[in-house]
Amino acid sequence: MLKNGTYIADRYEVVGQIGTGGMSDVYKAKDHTLGRYVAIKVLKEEFSEDTNFVTKFRSEAQAAAGLEHPNIVNIYDVGSENGIHYIVMEYVEGITLKTYIEKKGQLNYKETLSIAIQVSRGIQAAHAKHIIHRDIKPQNIIISTDGKVKVTDFGIARAVSEHTIHSDVMGSVHYASPEQARNGYVSNRSDIYSLGIVMYEMVTGRVPFDGDSTVAVAIQHLQDEMVPPSTYAPNLPISLEKIIQKCTQKSPDRRYDSMESLLIDLRKALLNPNEDFVTLVPFNQDKTKTRVLTDDEVSQIRKQAETVNPEPEKKTMAQEVPEEDDEDYDMSEYDEDDDEEEGRFLNSKMEKIVGIMRIVVAVIIAIIVIYLVGSFFDIFHFGPGNKNNKKDDTQIAQEEKETVVMIDLKGKTLSEAEKDLKELGLKVTEAGTEVSDTYEKGEIIDQDVSEGETVKAGTTIKVTVSAGSEEENAKEVDVPDVTGKTSDAAMATLEDKNLTVSREFEFSNDVPAGQVIRQDPKSGSTVKEGTKVTIYVSQGSESVKVPDVRGKSEADAKAALSEFAVTTTTEHSDSVASGNVISQSIDAGQYADKGAAITIVISSGPEKVTYYINSKVSAPTDVTVTSADIELYKSESNDLIQNWNGVTSFPYTLEAHGIDVPKGTIVITWHYTDANGNAATSTQKKEISFNKE
Repeated sequence: MLKNGTYIADRYEVVGQIGTGGMSDVYKAKDHTLGRYVAIKVLKEEFSEDTNFVTKFRSEAQAAAGLEHPNIVNIYDVGSENGIHYIVMEYVEGITLKTYIEKKGQLNYKETLSIAIQVSRGIQAAHAKHIIHRDIKPQNIIISTDGKVKVTDFGIARAVSEHTIHSDVMGSVHYASPEQARNGYVSNRSDIYSLGIVMYEMVTGRVPFDGDSTVAVAIQHLQDEMVPPSTYAPNLPISLEKIIQKCTQKSPDRRYDSMESLLIDLRKALLNPNEDFVTLVPFNQDKTKTRVLTDDEVSQIRKQAETVNPEPEKKTMAQEVPEEDDEDYDMSEYDEDDDEEEGRFLNSKMEKIVGIMRIVVAVIIAIIVIYLVGSFFDIFHFGPGNKNNKKDDTQIAQEEKETVVMIDLKGKTLSEAEKDLKELGLKVTEAGTEVSDTYEKGEIIDQDVSEGETVKAGTTIKVTVSAGSEEENAKEVDVPDVTGKTSDAAMATLEDKNLTVSREFEFSNDVPAGQVIRQDPKSGSTVKEGTKVTIYVSQGSESVKVPDVRGKSEADAKAALSEFAVTTTTEHSDSVASGNVISQSIDAGQYADKGAAITIVISSGPEKVTYYINSKVSAPTDVTVTSADIELYKSESNDLIQNWNGVTSFPYTLEAHGIDVPKGTIVITWHYTDANGNAATSTQKKEISFNKE
């Protein structure tokens, strides 16, 4: 584990650990060269010691570094020093899709489609460069704080899959395609299957297949039918359910043939969620029906699973299937029963080839090093040119002119962007449109080259343009006629057309109470889904609208209700002043017949509480008391409540009623004869709580 403050490559300063996985630890670091934060993935020690794995890991990461897309976590650098092997990636502030699903439980269809579209765009860009992810799962999808979705670990999955299965395999097997579970073969359609499982989890909050072991889950992927997602999400639109079902077909041939095809349906589902437009490829009964695994096949899968978390020195390599012919690879031609002798022969040949390749690579590296050293010391001279073989100021200035720092195009129109980029020597083209509630129709919402990045002059920048808000893109419908219908029937009819309903009440001598008098907009009008339609419902024959008299004085309330028969009652109230109206029996805004009885409740103010005292006073026994003067005061104000003077008989009962405070003070002045026979006095005070009457 790296400590905070550690420098990597004299450039990246570790500021904290932000995650850990089966094969690596992830740190947040400050790139002091470019002044930005990055994420650095550092291989764990047990992987770093395997030279073959490190070589494969770096080559795959370097290949993935060529991917640049807004929906991919970009890889900036790959390197190693002091036995530390690392990948420098874009730092994204946010949470994984897995965490987001766990927090929300289930995502609605709009959110699911939005996330799926962004993930698909990232995977589509990778597939265009012949890079298959192999490990699409919610843990590898990040949602940034500004809502942008990014896919991470492109290319890294291949290096891992060709090495010992690590501790993350239990998480990955839930999303693995049947062909991956069977023999490790992958194609672009394997990523489509995994994305389908991710969409299933987004809308249902669960994975379709689960079990106590990787073997159990893998076998379910191979031979069990998936419970339809609508079973757990009853409001799921049919278009999204069929998209998920098509993505997760067990036969690759029955899935979407490409991410482009999937994206077309995802975008269409966002605009027309309830339209049944997804075409499922029919079963070929001979080839694609669900097949129950044989005991030998289950045993083979179980043996593969036994490599989970082995000792570091016991590393296994999964069979690699050529990528170039992924689309044409015929699973029926794959012989799962190759004997062990042939496997040893192939491994022997592979070891020889790898050995030769290592020698060739070493020779090439040596030539490059010699050339670089020779060039530095001016040993080699090839062709005419400056003797010291260094670029002059003119060459440097020319190269600087050939690169441009990208500007922010978001919020601009295409014409505005074209004008601004023309001044920079760049071009612009529309890559597509997306629905947006943030940007006006025609404004740019995304660009394939981010602001601040450097590009060559003459580069064509691809932008995504807003197609307008969801409301603007909503489907148009004809407003049905609901006049004469009951209020509930009218609302149901309009809501079936995806219209918003507002209800108002009116008096009518012609339309029975509860039926619709008129509507706005009128029937036959063409409006967009979601438009508000107001229906005016009859309150029946002539009546009077009841005014709101709450808070008014009794006299004002009776004047306002002069068309009704008013009766009054009274109640105590701590919030309404005495004499004002607390409530009325018919709510304000309702209609009632003239002369109808209405009861108003008048406040008599706060409820008055009184207290009393009934307490005995005894004389002291150590002196001879001749008499006592007793006074009762209020504790809060020291006002005198009552007094009893010249009391000579004890014990004496103090009794008083109608006291308006809960506590008081008794002051007793004792008159007595002391031991010498002299007259004397003393005063005694006592706090007392009164009883409520």
